[in-house]
Amino acid sequence: MPRHSFVAALLFCCGIAPVQAQQAEPVPVEVFPFELEDKSAGAGIVPPDDYDRRYLAEAAKVARDMFAETGRYTLVTNPADSATAPATEPLRHCGGCEAGIARSHGASLAVLGVVTRVNRTEHTMFIRVLGVHTGKPVAVGFTDLRMGANHAWPRTAKWLMKNRILK
Repeated sequence: MPRHSFVAALLFCCGIAPVQAQQAEPVPVEVFPFELEDKSAGAGIVPPDDYDRRYLAEAAKVARDMFAETGRYTLVTNPADSATAPATEPLRHCGGCEAGIARSHGASLAVLGVVTRVNRTEHTMFIRVLGVHTGKPVAVGFTDLRMGANHAWPRTAKWLMKNRILK
C-alpha cells in the first residue's frame, strides 16, 4: 500500500477526515443591459423597435444565465432606487464607467454587451468584462460579421460567452 493511502486510511479510521480543498466563493458579476449601436443606412429613419429591445434583453439574459450556470459567479442586480443606476447615455460611450457602477452595487466584475447593426440582416457583437477595482478588461469577445437579423442576437451572445468569455 502506498504511503499516502496508508496515511489516509489511518486518518479515516481515527475519525479524522482529510481536509477538502475549499471551493472559492462565487464571484459577483453585474451584467448590464445590452446596447444597440445602429450603423445601418436606416439608422436615422427607422428607430429601434420592440423586437430590437426584446432581442437585446434576451441576449443579456443569455449572458446572465451562462455566468450563473457555471457556479463560479453570482449575479448582482441593479437596485431600482440606486443613485448610481446607468444614465440615459449609452454605457459604451462612458469610458468604462460600468466598472464603478458595478462596484457600487457590490460586484467584482462588470459586463457590457454591444450589438452593432450593420444592416437589417447583419450584425457584430462585443462583450467586455471589466474588473471593477482596476477598470481593466478581464475578458473580451467580439464577433466578426454575423448573419441574422435581431432574432439572432441571443445566439450570437451564446456563442461569444461559450467561445470567448467563459473559455
